[in-house]
Amino acid sequence: MRKSCPFLILIAFAALSGMWAVQAQTQHAAQPSAQSLVTTPGRARPADVLKTPTKDDLLRGGYGPYRANNDLLSYRLKLRVDPVTESISGSNAVRFKMLAPGKKIQLELDQALIISSMTMDGKELKYTREERTLWIELPEELAKGKVAEVTIAYSGKPVKQGRFGCFSFDKDKAGKPWITTACEGEGPSIWWPNKDQWRDEPQDGMEIQIAVPNGLMDVSNGRFVGSKDLGDGYTEWDWAVHYPINNYDVALNIGEYQHWAGEHVNKETGENTTLDFYALPENLDKAKVQFAQVPEMLDAYEHYFGEYPFDKDGYKLVEVPYAGMEHQSAVAYGNHFENGYYGRDWTGVGISPKFDFIIIHESGHEWFGNSITAADPSDMWIHEGWTTYLEALYVEYRWGKDDAIKYLNGLKAKVRNERPIITPHGTNAEPPQDQYFKGALMIGTLRSVIGDDKKWFADIKDFYQHFKYQNIMTEEVIAWWNAKTGMNLTPFFDQYLRHKDIPTLELKFDPGKVEYRWKADEAAFAMPIQVGSAQHWTLITPVTTKWKQMTWTDTKDSFAVATDLYYVNVSKE
Repeated sequence: MRKSCPFLILIAFAALSGMWAVQAQTQHAAQPSAQSLVTTPGRARPADVLKTPTKDDLLRGGYGPYRANNDLLSYRLKLRVDPVTESISGSNAVRFKMLAPGKKIQLELDQALIISSMTMDGKELKYTREERTLWIELPEELAKGKVAEVTIAYSGKPVKQGRFGCFSFDKDKAGKPWITTACEGEGPSIWWPNKDQWRDEPQDGMEIQIAVPNGLMDVSNGRFVGSKDLGDGYTEWDWAVHYPINNYDVALNIGEYQHWAGEHVNKETGENTTLDFYALPENLDKAKVQFAQVPEMLDAYEHYFGEYPFDKDGYKLVEVPYAGMEHQSAVAYGNHFENGYYGRDWTGVGISPKFDFIIIHESGHEWFGNSITAADPSDMWIHEGWTTYLEALYVEYRWGKDDAIKYLNGLKAKVRNERPIITPHGTNAEPPQDQYFKGALMIGTLRSVIGDDKKWFADIKDFYQHFKYQNIMTEEVIAWWNAKTGMNLTPFFDQYLRHKDIPTLELKFDPGKVEYRWKADEAAFAMPIQVGSAQHWTLITPVTTKWKQMTWTDTKDSFAVATDLYYVNVSKE
């Protein structure tokens, strides 16, 4: 069972109207996401400001009473995709259990799509539409514990939007249909009706049945069940997802895919994971070479965190016409079959050209983002900060700790420190791009704070195993690390996540000594840090409230701070 862990909202936000930096955007405006800003090499990045929430953002971002009164059990999505008219038609059956007595539930579907019927037990239901929200009137008050199913039949043309298009009708080089989805920021209710939020996932998984023109294949999440010719020029491809799944992870990949398979054996447990790969005909040979990086990627992540989390569904890597996405058990790949990121040195330190950035990053999300999921987009650093740190762990597994530190420090140039990483809860607000790089550097800094690599690797494995298959918030992450380490790490996490600036180590030099303290937004910030000489570091514990001092008889310029191990600023006087 995968549900949100209990958590306390520790921050009371002021009136929303006073918290936002720019005017509201219309519902279908194609805004660049934080991901698009950081995953397009060479792209100019505008100032990273918090957008004003639209009415749809507030409806979709909140977890009101008509969401909280029910618990998702499963989805059964059945869809026909027409490449000629660029339209879809089908239904989704939403099965749920009531957590409290109720006569109404909240689901979402974009208004560009037409609802032809909405039924429960064969009876038509009344509903109203507000932005994407569907306010659904149940035929009677359902008691707590009652299991029910609402089936929504619908059709229309999905609105293409966002960097990846969300639902895109494209063509391959041969002019044949190539249809894909990628809706993390835009929301999957653009193309299928669902409970469009992050906190509640269908605990029994879902069925996905996609009908496409003969000669094309659909690759979706989960285990392939089979295909059947419908006798009308279409073939239906059936998939079964055996785990809870993020709604934005649900994916269609339709094209003239070529398929090959393999198997991966966990080096520590002997457990087998099926591997399935899909590429277009013209890229088959290149894909077979590039996708050979998958087994060693799995070796690395299983070594640090434990078994691949979706063995019942297997691991798939699927060619797509965009950069890539972490679609659960069907990872989307579009990195041009080159190492680095689109052939470039992603961190600029000479290490990323050794591996395919998209394979390593997007697959890392199977552990952080898909297995462990943030319960609200505000805390998406749990996905992106950890997965970016996993890149460094992969480097360490392959080439050693020195290269991992070098790779991680290469991220510093990407950090903007323009606004806090954590955004207001319940508003569908996207965190800044710093969630990737600053988040990873914070985690690397935490490793240095703990100061014992053997303990660190045991702790991060325990952390993942404790929270796997759960939807969590930052408060739970902090509470776990506090309990595990016996340290008060709350000011540490809060400084890096809830304030835009990183801490500054202030140093004042006098003959024979150096005085030191932290300059930080968190008054209780007291992170230990290594200083002095790289040949013989001294561990000090500055605080923000007073100056401390240590003996130093050498020059000011010779006094070093281990800034390759801690993400901090240093100020010398």
